Amino acid sequence: QRLSIARALLRHPTLLVFDEATSALDSLTEEEIGRTVRELSGSRQHITVLIAHRLSTILHADRIFVLERGHVAEHGRHQELIDQKGLYYAMWRQQIGERKEVAVG
Repeated sequence: QRLSIARALLRHPTLLVFDEATSALDSLTEEEIGRTVRELSGSRQHITVLIAHRLSTILHADRIFVLERGHVAEHGRHQELIDQKGLYYAMWRQQIGERKEVAVG
């Protein structure tokens, strides 16, 4: 997966689609790749679409769309969705195992 991601980034595309691209990676490697994608996204004119079940993958996204039964149930940034205490909030709490809220910066 890391090699495929690297090859995609080297082509300098205007649209990047990552469909569960980090699902098989450990959390440290996922964070490393996420940081690289964020850095590249900030320095180039392109759109990055991240499709993920692991919410930590999309934590820093400009826009998050939460799908339920094929429809957009909620959308916004991470903290906005947490504050709404809806479906995204419930999924987030489940994934972090009711641990202390993770600081987003």
